[in-house]
Amino acid sequence: MLLPSAMTDQTQPTPHSGEESSHMTYRETFQRMMHYEAVDRMPTVYWGGWPETHARWFSEGLPEDWSTHEAYFDAEGSILWSHTLCGIFGGAFGENLIDFGEETLEQTPEYRVYRDRFGVIMKELTGQSNIPLHLDYTLKTAHDWPQYKQMLQRDPRKIPANLEAQISAAEASGNPVCIYAGSLMGWARNWMGVENLSYLCYDDRDCFRDMVETIADLACWNIDLIVPRLTTHADLGFCWEDICGRSGPLVSPEIFTECVQPGYRKIRNKLEEYGITLFAVDSDGDISQLLRLWLEAGVNVQFPVEYGVMCQDATAYRRQYGKELRILGNFDKIALERGPQAVEDEISRLLPLMRDGGFIMHLDHSPTPNVSAATYQAYFRRVKEIRL
Repeated sequence: MLLPSAMTDQTQPTPHSGEESSHMTYRETFQRMMHYEAVDRMPTVYWGGWPETHARWFSEGLPEDWSTHEAYFDAEGSILWSHTLCGIFGGAFGENLIDFGEETLEQTPEYRVYRDRFGVIMKELTGQSNIPLHLDYTLKTAHDWPQYKQMLQRDPRKIPANLEAQISAAEASGNPVCIYAGSLMGWARNWMGVENLSYLCYDDRDCFRDMVETIADLACWNIDLIVPRLTTHADLGFCWEDICGRSGPLVSPEIFTECVQPGYRKIRNKLEEYGITLFAVDSDGDISQLLRLWLEAGVNVQFPVEYGVMCQDATAYRRQYGKELRILGNFDKIALERGPQAVEDEISRLLPLMRDGGFIMHLDHSPTPNVSAATYQAYFRRVKEIRL
C-alpha cells in the first residue's frame, strides 16, 4: 500500500554531507536522491531545445559541436534518454526492429509525403519543426499484426555490433546507466495511429494484449543482453510512451489495467532479477488517471511530469502517492520565457519537494525558441545556488 509522506518544511533543510556531496557525479547524486539519501544540492540537468532553439543559440555563441553543449551551459548531466543503452532497440526511442524501407511519394518546396520504415504514410512540412500528418498505415487491424509480430522476434542478428562500445561510453559518461525497455503502447500508437488503436482495444483486446506482451518479451531479452555486460550496476530501466494528452490518456484505465500492466510487471520482474529497483516511464500530457496503475505495475519514476498547460503538479502527486513515487522534471519551461521572477516562483514551488527527496528538478520539456542561450545559462547558475 502506498502511504503519503509529509513534505519536509521549506524552512527545515535536510541534513547533508556538505563537501562530499558537491563532488559527486550526476550519476551518484541521482542514485542518492532517488533513494532518499542526503545531498546538499540540486544537480543541473541539461535538456536541448527545438531545432529553431538551437539555431538561435548557435547564432548567440553556442558551438555547433554537440559534445560541448553541457559544458557550455555548465550542466553536469543530461536527461535520461540522452545516455540510455538501447541495445536491440537502436537509438533513443528507435524501434529499429521494424523496417519496411522508407520511400518518398511526393516532394514539393512546402512539404514531403513519404512512407516511413514503420509503414506509415506521412506528410511533413519542410523548413520548420512540426508534427507530421499521418495519412495512412500498414498496420490498421488485428489482421495486419502477424506481419509486424514476425519482425519483433529474438534474433541475434539484431544485437548491435558496437554494443560493448555503447556500454563503455554510457558507464564513462557520469550519467545514470539506464536500460531502455521499449514502449508497450506508444509504439503501437505510432505504427497504427490513435483511431486504429482505439478501435483495436475494443474490437480485439487479445491482439492488443499480444502486442504488449511481444514488446515486453523483447524488452526483457534486451535487459538480459545488456546488464551482464556492465562493469557497474545499472541504475534504472526506462520506457517511453507518450500516451497521454491534454485531456488524459489515449487508453481507458480499464484497458490499461487488463492489457498493459502485465507487460510492465514482466519488465519490472526482469529488472529486479538484476537488483535494479528503479523503473521509469516517459509520458507527456495528463498522466493522472494512469499514475496509480503504473505504480501498481512497478513503475516508480515519472518523467517529465509537465506542469505548464498540463497542470501536472509533482508536489500534489507526492502528497497523494507518497515516497514510492519518484519524479524527474516538473519545472515549467515557459517560466524561462517569463523572466527571472517566474524562475524564482518555480523554484519556490518545488523547493519543499527537492528537500523531501525522490525528486530531481529540471525543465518539463525542451526550451522553446523564445529562450535565449544567456537565459538558459542564467537558469543553470540559479539552480547551482540551491542548497538543500
